[in-house]
Amino acid sequence: MPCEGGTRKAENIVNSVSKQLLKNLLLQGAQTAVGHELPELIATVDIENELGEGVVWNEQTESVWWTDIERSKLFEYQYGSGRLVSWDTPYRVGCFGFIEHDDRLIVAFDCGIAFFDLTNGNIDWLYGPTVLADGLRFNDGKIDPFGRFWAGTMVEDPGVANGSGALFSICPHQAPIEHISDITTSNGLCWSFDGLVMYHADSPRQTIWRYRYDPVQNLLSDKKIFAKLGKGMFPDGSTVDSDGGVWNAQWGGSQIVRYREDGEQSLVLKVPVDLPSCVAFGGEDLDLLFVTSARVALSNERLMKRPKSGSLLVYKTNFKGLPASRLKLL
Repeated sequence: MPCEGGTRKAENIVNSVSKQLLKNLLLQGAQTAVGHELPELIATVDIENELGEGVVWNEQTESVWWTDIERSKLFEYQYGSGRLVSWDTPYRVGCFGFIEHDDRLIVAFDCGIAFFDLTNGNIDWLYGPTVLADGLRFNDGKIDPFGRFWAGTMVEDPGVANGSGALFSICPHQAPIEHISDITTSNGLCWSFDGLVMYHADSPRQTIWRYRYDPVQNLLSDKKIFAKLGKGMFPDGSTVDSDGGVWNAQWGGSQIVRYREDGEQSLVLKVPVDLPSCVAFGGEDLDLLFVTSARVALSNERLMKRPKSGSLLVYKTNFKGLPASRLKLL
């Protein structure tokens, strides 16, 4: 079902579709003439994240943001100056996004979804903090091209979990809408450049699916397998470039894979970490690829062999990403 707001809001969403399509087609045209060599590692931010995740570029501050889920921290890194800022959070942060004309964040904490003010620590709960069944927590999520926030849950403790995970969309001051159920670990959420195709993964099933998305009705349909991963590799965070390519961090595979819109691999980027976790384009020209990574569950011996584990990796690419969408409050 669509968010409340009637015909006016539906018309606004349709207009947003048209504007977003035009904007991204222009970006796509600019990308077509560029060569597609392998991205080059140009910098690392070595902060030993236990579980770096949820990376997103903030155009307004010209900085990259991400979370360390297990250490309950948010990070902001100014790529040009090297300035790094971090905040402690009251709960673990699975994912978050920025808001139009508002300095707060919308955050999927492990236990619920809220507006979060970094300046004073105030939390305004939209859904939570005691809404999830035991053994579940919020994980991956993103703001779609039309201004809705989406977040999925995962089974964190199978020994006590009474149910499975799900994927929700959230409109401010309304109950979340469940779109997909029977999920073990919701991950890999992203949309095509026109916003009309959604990609989503369930990590333990080693599968990325694609759906048709109707932004006016806020409905998914036409579920199809987009990609199946190989042994020991699990789809984690994803993003889409201006050519429509889907980039996926492959946990356990030490690689980032770019897929064409038909699901065929077009690029495999080997990375110096075992557990790449999420990807996002950023930088002044949206041609830098930021990759979070994790150290959790790696032995000391393995960490000695992979000292960049838990670092933020920065790659220069010949691709261009899309601007991160912001939550629309109206």
